[in-house]
Amino acid sequence: MPSRNVRAALLGIAVGDALGVPHELRPRYELERHPVSGMDGWGTWNRPPGTWSDDASLSFCLAETLCRGYDLRDLADRIVRWRVEGYWTADGAAFSVGRAVEESVARLRSGAGHPASAGLRRERDNGNGSLMRVLPAAFYVRGRPAEERAWIVAEISSLTHGHRRAQLACIFYVEFALGLLTGRSPAEAYRVAVVEFSSRFAGEAESRHFERILSGKLQKLQRKDVVSSGYVIESLEAALWCLLASGDFRSAALAAVNLGGDTDTVGALTGGLAALAFGLESIPAEWLSALARRDDIVDLADRLSAALGIE
Repeated sequence: MPSRNVRAALLGIAVGDALGVPHELRPRYELERHPVSGMDGWGTWNRPPGTWSDDASLSFCLAETLCRGYDLRDLADRIVRWRVEGYWTADGAAFSVGRAVEESVARLRSGAGHPASAGLRRERDNGNGSLMRVLPAAFYVRGRPAEERAWIVAEISSLTHGHRRAQLACIFYVEFALGLLTGRSPAEAYRVAVVEFSSRFAGEAESRHFERILSGKLQKLQRKDVVSSGYVIESLEAALWCLLASGDFRSAALAAVNLGGDTDTVGALTGGLAALAFGLESIPAEWLSALARRDDIVDLADRLSAALGIE
């Protein structure tokens, strides 16, 4: 596996996130009248073009930890530093922070108990705050037994989102990404992920919430039936649909943002996968040139590649 895949994933997350930041919470009907066509700025959070948010920040925190090996306490410390110090932010300050992440960070700051116990576990806590940051784990768990992969990904989720539904969403997303890393097309990676996920988790009660994904027909949904909210299942469905319905990075990322709603997270989720599917060179150069801290992101990707022995 070439190191360009790691660069592609991290840059794809940041670009998708940055595309969505100015348009977060905008309704779909408004974007249908005035669709996003490029890297804008200001808007919802009054940030310049190329500014990414918590989705990319927390993905980079995970990547930094994995540069030194899998250490959940180290990851917890980095997440706290992000919230308190502005560590791995685009401009020195964390913004667009979700409720579950905020509450979990408070628990992590207390230092009481194992970090995996910090994540909220109520039904209403199934936001997308762990899904949005989990992609770097794919490079670490690749080649490990399926049970070990699932355990690691679930534990990473549990820092902020401990409900089994959020964990399973992260597991599916990472397994889909692993399919892309083996060279499968998005359609084939989706098919294989559905088969493997169904065989391993069909007996769990929470798997019923994945019905539309596990039907194997997600790409056949009409755009009006795809919801781009902060709910973890709907975010996962939206990102997969945008990728499966597109043939290149640009169209996938713009499809994600133009769904409206949680545009930065769905953009980040889609951008990471689309960069793996279509390659680093598929990310538009003008979007990369506007990206905040691009050189730092590339450096992080190269350090992660070196740490994991990716040539």
